[in-house]
Amino acid sequence: MRILIEDGLKPEANSMLQALYSRSSSSVIEHLASIQDRGFGKFMEEYYVGYGHESIGDCGFTTIFIEEVSILTCKAVQNTPLYFGQETSTRYINFSTNGYNDPVGTSQSKAIISGWLEIYTQVHSAILAKLTIAYPCPDGVKIEIWKKTLEARAFDISRGFLPAGVKSQLSWTTNLRQAADHLRNLSLHPLSETRETAAMILTELKKKYPVSFSQKYRPEQSAYRAMISKLKTYYLKQEENYPNFDYTCEANRTAIDLLDRKIFTNRPKYEQLPSIVGSYASFECRFLLDFGSFRDIQRHRNGYCEMPLLTWFYGFHPWYINNLPESTMASVAPRIINLRKASDKLEITEEERQNYLPLGLLVPCRIVYDLRQMVYVAELRSSKTVHSNLRFVAHHLHKAIKTEFPFIQLHCDLEKNTLDVKRGMQNIIHL
Repeated sequence: MRILIEDGLKPEANSMLQALYSRSSSSVIEHLASIQDRGFGKFMEEYYVGYGHESIGDCGFTTIFIEEVSILTCKAVQNTPLYFGQETSTRYINFSTNGYNDPVGTSQSKAIISGWLEIYTQVHSAILAKLTIAYPCPDGVKIEIWKKTLEARAFDISRGFLPAGVKSQLSWTTNLRQAADHLRNLSLHPLSETRETAAMILTELKKKYPVSFSQKYRPEQSAYRAMISKLKTYYLKQEENYPNFDYTCEANRTAIDLLDRKIFTNRPKYEQLPSIVGSYASFECRFLLDFGSFRDIQRHRNGYCEMPLLTWFYGFHPWYINNLPESTMASVAPRIINLRKASDKLEITEEERQNYLPLGLLVPCRIVYDLRQMVYVAELRSSKTVHSNLRFVAHHLHKAIKTEFPFIQLHCDLEKNTLDVKRGMQNIIHL
C-alpha cells in the first residue's frame, strides 16, 4: 500500500494528474514526472475540451474572491448546491460604509438607499445603548467578549433595515467545470450587476486557465439556459395565505421500520444519521422568513432551497419592529413608509427593485430536505446563537420530524431565546 498527498500543483495540472489514472496503471510518481516534462496544456485541450471529458475539470479546484458586490449578487453566486465559500457577516460587520449597488443611478434612487442606511445606523446605536443598560456584563465574562455579544445582538436587529443593494464580499471555492457551468447561469441572471460580475470572473479565469474555459455551446443550449433563467431564477409566490410554516412528508415507512431502531434512538449529539436514512424520507417545507434570515438557511446546500424574490408583499417581519425602542420606532416609522413609496415609483424591473428594499422584509421560502438533512438543520439552527427568526423555523422543523417519526432522538435546543455569550466568542481575531 502507498499513500501520497499532492497539493502543490496548479488546478489544471492536478486535473491531468488524476485523469491519467483512468488510462494508465503507472504510479502517480511517474505521472507527475511526465507532467513536469511534457506540460499539461495539450492534454487538457484534447481530452477535456475536445472530447468532453468533463470529469477531468471536476478534479481541478480554484478559489475566487469577489469583493464590492451587493448582497443580492452574493446570493446569486451562492445559489447552487455545489457552492463552498464564505460571505461577510451582517452580525459582526458594520455595513454602513460599505457602499451600495444603485442600478437606477438617479438622485431619487440614491436617496432611498441612503435613507435605509441612515435608519440602519440609528437603529444600531439605539439598540446597543438600550442593551448596554439592560444587560450588564455577567460575573466571570470578559468585558470585551460581552461587548461583542451585545454588538452582535444589535446588528441582528439593525440588519433588518439594511438595503439588499448594500455591498458585501464573498469567496467561492469551486472546481473548474462547475465554475464554467454556474457562470453560464450567472451570465443570464436578471440582475445587471450579477451578469457583470459573472463576465469579470470568466475573464479572469480564462486568463489563468485558458484551456479549461474555452468551451463552445450550441445555440439551442444557450437558448434553453436563457429560458430557464427567465422562468425560474426567483420563487415568485405571492399568496395572501402563504403559511408561517407547513410541510408535507413522503416516506417509505416500511423500509424505515426495517432499520435497526438504535440508529435513531442511540445517535449522540453532533453525530449525523447515516446517509441511507435520507433515501427513505423527504420533507417539503414552506414558510415565511425575513430575507436576512433566509440568507442563513440558504447556506444548507444538501437539499433544495428556492431563491425568493424580495418584495413588500408580505411586509416587515414583526420581530424587527417589536425590538425597536418606542422613541426610535416613532422616528423611523414615517421614514420607512416614505422609502417604500419612493422605491415603488422607480421605473425598474422587480428584480432590480430588490436593491432598494430592506433585508427585514418577509419572503416566501420553500425547502426540500431528506430526513437526514432535516434532522441536521433542525439541530444546528435551534441553537441560541442562531438568529431568533431562524430559530423559530428550526423549532418547526423539530416538530415536523417528531410528528412523523416520534422515535427519532433529536438534540435540539428548544429553550427560549436569551443573550448567549457564545455570540461574542464566535469571532476571528488578529493574532
